[in-house]
Amino acid sequence: MSQQEYSQKVLEHFKNPKNMGEIEDADAVGEAGNPVCGDMMIIYLKIDDNKINEIKFKTFGCAAAIATSSMITEMAKGKALKDAYNISREDVAEELGGLPDVKMHCSNLAADALKEAIKNYLKENDIEIEGIHIDEE
Repeated sequence: MSQQEYSQKVLEHFKNPKNMGEIEDADAVGEAGNPVCGDMMIIYLKIDDNKINEIKFKTFGCAAAIATSSMITEMAKGKALKDAYNISREDVAEELGGLPDVKMHCSNLAADALKEAIKNYLKENDIEIEGIHIDEE
């Protein structure tokens, strides 16, 4: 696959990812993986007053997987949980200037890992937020 298929923004987030790492005392953790390609993402959240105060990620995967993880952390940081939960895979891909069709599943993983972390936080803290159903798969 040639680099021309990736936007400059994807390449920038791949080469210089933002918010990479772990939060040891995270309030919530979410994971998502794709058994076909082997990509795996873990999102760590620190939450204060139902807002994402700090967010980090660890991703094992291709350039697009790393770039989408980096981008979703930038998009979610400082947002209310409901707003962060509503970030879609299309939002992530659009913010990156597009992704090759064969790599769109990477943006799914980023959005899924974030949603999983938020649902885990709500479930563990017995919090309900309208529009977020924690028992959904």
